[in-house]
Amino acid sequence: MGIVPAHPQDPRKVIVCVAPTGGMARKQDNPNLPVTPMEIAESVVRSWESGASVAALHARNAAGEATCNPDVYAEINRLIRDRCDIVINNSTGGGTNGAMIRPLQPRFDEISFEERIKGALAGAEICTLDPQTIIGSFDGREILMNTSPKRAEHLAKLFREKGIKPEWEVYSLDHILQDTARLIAAGYDDARHIINIVLGADRGFQGALPYTPRILQILVDYLPANSIFFVAGIGAAQLPATTHAILLGGHFRVGLEDNFYYSRGRLARNEELVARSVNIVRQLGHEPATPAEARAMMGLRSLAAYDKGSADAQVVKPRFVAMNTKENS
Repeated sequence: MGIVPAHPQDPRKVIVCVAPTGGMARKQDNPNLPVTPMEIAESVVRSWESGASVAALHARNAAGEATCNPDVYAEINRLIRDRCDIVINNSTGGGTNGAMIRPLQPRFDEISFEERIKGALAGAEICTLDPQTIIGSFDGREILMNTSPKRAEHLAKLFREKGIKPEWEVYSLDHILQDTARLIAAGYDDARHIINIVLGADRGFQGALPYTPRILQILVDYLPANSIFFVAGIGAAQLPATTHAILLGGHFRVGLEDNFYYSRGRLARNEELVARSVNIVRQLGHEPATPAEARAMMGLRSLAAYDKGSADAQVVKPRFVAMNTKENS
C-alpha cells in the first residue's frame, strides 16, 4: 500500500491527528475533556492505540485554564513520550482564558503573543503557526488573536532556529495566499509544508469559513506546492469535513478541541472519535499511518534522530525511544 499514491482513491496511508483538549473547551462542556498533564497523556495514549499518529496539544494550568507555559508542555510531552511514539505538536495559539488573556478595553481582550510563543520552547516536533489576525466572539466578549505579518515571521524564524516544523493553521483562502505563501517563499519552511485547514469556526471567529464541499475543494486547490494537508471540522462539521479530506487525498484532525459530541446528544471521548474515523479510513480502502510513516510523509526526522539532535527535546526524556532502541538492537 502506497504512502503517497498517484491517485487520491488508490490505497494509501492516512494520517490521523487527535486534538484532545484545545484552548477554549471546559470540563463543564464535556466531563471527558482532559486538562491535567496526566489526563491529556492518558487520552493521547488511548487515541494512539486507536490509530492516531499525531497529537495536537494545548496545555492547561493547575486551574484548568489555557497556558503556553513550556514547563507544563514539557511535562505533557514527557508523559506521552514515555508511553508511545506519536508525533507531538504543541500549539502557539494559546487559548481564551487565564494568563493567555491581556485586557485591552471593556469586553475586548487580546491573546498575549508573548505567552503564545512560549509554546515553541518545550521540545515539540511540530508547532502550530496561525498566520492571520482574527477576532473571536464568545460570551459577550471579543478576543483578538493578533498574528501580524511581523509576528508571523517572528514565529517562523523561531521555529527555524529551534528545528521545529510549522503546521500552518488556516481558516480561509487569504490565510493560504498571504502570509503562509509569503513565509514559505522566504525559505522558512522546507517541503513538505503541513497545512491544517480549519472549517466550521465561522460562528465564533470573524473571517473563518463554514464547511461545505465546495469551500474545502477551493482551499485545497490553492494550497502551496509540495504541501500535505489536514482538515479539522468544528462541531457538527467534524465528521463530514474529515471524511471529505480523505476523498481529496488529505489527512485530518479529530478530537474534543473541535467537537464535544459523538452523535446528537451523546458526549464523546477522544479515542472514540479517533476509532470512528479510523474505521472510515479502512472502509474507504486505506490504512491509518503509523507515527513513523507520518513523520516520513510530513518531512520530519525519525523520532530517534529528532530526540538526539534537538536541545529542547532533551527535556522530554524519551524513554519510549530508548526502550525500543534497546529492544531492536
